[in-house]
This record gives sequence, structure tokens and C-alpha cells, in this order.
Amino acid sequence: MTDILSLQEKINYDKTFDCVQCGYCLPACPTYETMERETHSPRGRINLVKLVAENKASIEDLREPIEKCLGCMACTTVCPTNVQYGQILEGAKEVIEDQRSEAGERSRIEDFLFESFFPSGKWMHTLGNLTWFYQRSGLQAVANRLSLTQAAPLHLEKFERVIPAQPSPKMRAKRANHYQPEIPATATVAFFTGCVMDGMFFETNQHTIELLVRCGLEVILPEEQTCCGALHAHAGKIDDSRNLAKRNIEAFEESEAAYIINNAGGCGARLIEYHHLFEEGSDWYERAKRFVSKVKDISQILIEVEELEFTKPINRTVTYQPSCHMTNVQGVKTPPLELIKKIPGITLKELDRPDFCCGSAGIYNIINYEDSMEILDVKMKDVCGTDPESIITTNPGCLLQMKLGIEREGATDTMDAVHLVDLLLEAGPCVK
Repeated sequence: MTDILSLQEKINYDKTFDCVQCGYCLPACPTYETMERETHSPRGRINLVKLVAENKASIEDLREPIEKCLGCMACTTVCPTNVQYGQILEGAKEVIEDQRSEAGERSRIEDFLFESFFPSGKWMHTLGNLTWFYQRSGLQAVANRLSLTQAAPLHLEKFERVIPAQPSPKMRAKRANHYQPEIPATATVAFFTGCVMDGMFFETNQHTIELLVRCGLEVILPEEQTCCGALHAHAGKIDDSRNLAKRNIEAFEESEAAYIINNAGGCGARLIEYHHLFEEGSDWYERAKRFVSKVKDISQILIEVEELEFTKPINRTVTYQPSCHMTNVQGVKTPPLELIKKIPGITLKELDRPDFCCGSAGIYNIINYEDSMEILDVKMKDVCGTDPESIITTNPGCLLQMKLGIEREGATDTMDAVHLVDLLLEAGPCVK
């Protein structure tokens, strides 16, 4: 990339000047705490971006610090000058990805995953069905007994053990695209199913639909919806993320729903930032703004249903691990806690440092496994301090990470992790 002006525009050079290097971000940054290096802090990364934009450092110098960033956005919540760190981070990732493409570093497998696999609902359901067969046929038990899973790359054998039990292909095939409540519908909402969420957490998605219907909402699942594009953006594939955004905007415009509901913190964070992918004032920007105005996490909808009650006591001590992207990007903080407190029998013990990332961060825990586990160990020390029977989460990545944390603590007999939606449905919700 020889054109320095193009580089500066893409890397968001102008936004780096908002950072005054005050250091308020340092205590909030998980990677700075665990790695103890200035280059792995928000202000250090911003300084590197500025140096690259001024041709005083190479893109290669930027690569490792940026790739080690979780993107949790905790720094943005404490920044006194409102630095747009998220946009700087995405710009840096895009520049790094451009260099990788120019150097021919992208593999066919990578291209398949991002261009065909994640955006395809058929591929996601195929993954779920194959996992169901692997679990139910006895292959999983045999593979673990013979330690065959240890040959898997990227520590995938660790994640294989914590993937939830999958529903049968028949159950997946039964899902409709339109659900009506038994009582007169108070509104029509569209449900964003997600890619990994629908592939690996299909039953949680079904429980989400059930909760919405019980609250008197008509639920539509647009058939043409696709991956939110978060994984693509995290990998610097901004053009791909933009194209996926267009597909989702078009799909949900046709539904004419009052709200677009999601149940995954990471997906929701990407959906509410769609307008940043387009030039301000353009037609796509305006369409994206209308889309964004309708996006809600399910907890935001449920907490507004005053008649919603929970009829089945759950006598359990729990703690809540908030999704970074739901908290720091969507700004959804209190609704999940308020819903948990409404469940009879529940004893909620809050974490000392709820805003400290769990280390999942999309596929960060796969690509940067050892670093991720160091961050997870810090989180689990806080979790174990509450002595919970269940850890409640609102994001699939967080859920799997918490399950890994429980295993690392040797606490699988006394502790589990559960998505908020699954817990709420267990509590017998009804509208009176």
C-alpha cells in the first residue's frame, strides 16, 4: 500500500489525535493487565497506528499488538476524550488484512470459512446436524476415550468437550419462519438467528422465539437473513462485512417488523453499528440507520413486558457474566440483571469485576488460545469468589468460554454455565 493518504484514510489516522495518552484505559484493558506491555494497551495500539500512518513504523510492527486486542471496548467506557477506538481498531485490521492478501497469505480454507461457511444458513445447520450425529452415535465417546481429539489443531479438542448437545435434524427441519401468539399479538418482531448461534445453539434460539411468543409477540424469521458480519470485521474483512450488512438490511426491511431482536451480545453489537459501514448521507447509510433503530437485545424487550411473571422457582445461586459487546457497544447493562432478579428462588451474587472480559472475543480464544486462557483465569478467580452454581451469560462465545473456565477450575460437578434465555424459559414465564 504505497499511497500514504489512502492508508491514513483507511486506518482512521484523523481519529488517533483524539487520544491524549492519559492512561485511563490501562486499568480497563485485559490484555495490558495480563501481558504487561504498553504496545498491548489501547493507547499503545493507537500510537502504533499513528506511527504507521506517518510511515514511521511498518504494518508488520502493528500486526501482533492489533491481533492480540480482544476488541472488548472496555477502554471506550473510561476514555475521557471519547476516542473512537473501535473504528481505529477496525481500520488497522483492514490494513493488516490488505497486506496479507497482497502477500498471498490467505488460504483457501480461510476464504471458504468467511465467504461461504459462516454466511450460509445451510452450512450452519449442516454443522449442527453433523455435531448431533457425532454426539449421539457414540463417536464422541470413542474419540475422547482414545484421545483422538488431541490431534485437532488450534486446541479445538478443548472446545469440542463443551459444545452443547445438539437437536436432531428432524427438530431443526420443523422450525417455522412465522409464529403467532395464542393471545392477540401486541406487535410484530423479527428475530435475528445468527450463524454460530443457529448452528451450535439452535435450542437457545428456539427458546428465544418461545419467550417472545409467550409475551404476546408475533415473530418473523426472515429467510434471507445471513451472518451479522462481526467475525469478518474482526478479521479485517470490512468489504465482506459491508456486503453481509446489505443482505440483512434488505431481508429485515421486507419484514416491516417493529423491532429486530437478537440474543447474542456480539451479533447485536455488529448490528447496531451497520451505519458506520456506509458513507454518511448515502442511501445505504439511511437504510442502515433505520435498521439500527429497530435492533434490540431480547432482554430489552422482555423487561418492558410489565405483565411478565415467572412461575417456577429456581433455587440456585448464580452470578452474571455480561457480554463485553452487549455492555460496552450496545449499552445494555441492567435488563439482564433485572430479569434474573425477577426469578423466584434465585440468589444473585454479582462479580467484583463484571466488566473484565472473559477472553472469548469471537474466535480470539481459538486463534490466541494461551493468551485467552490467561484472561479467563483472571475472570474465573472473580467467578469462584461468588461460589455460584450457575454462571449466566448472554453470548455464545462467553457461554463456551465459561464452560472452559469451569473445566479449568475442576468444578464441573458443582457449577454450570447457561444462557439467560434458557434460564428464563426454565423459570416458567407467562403473561398475566
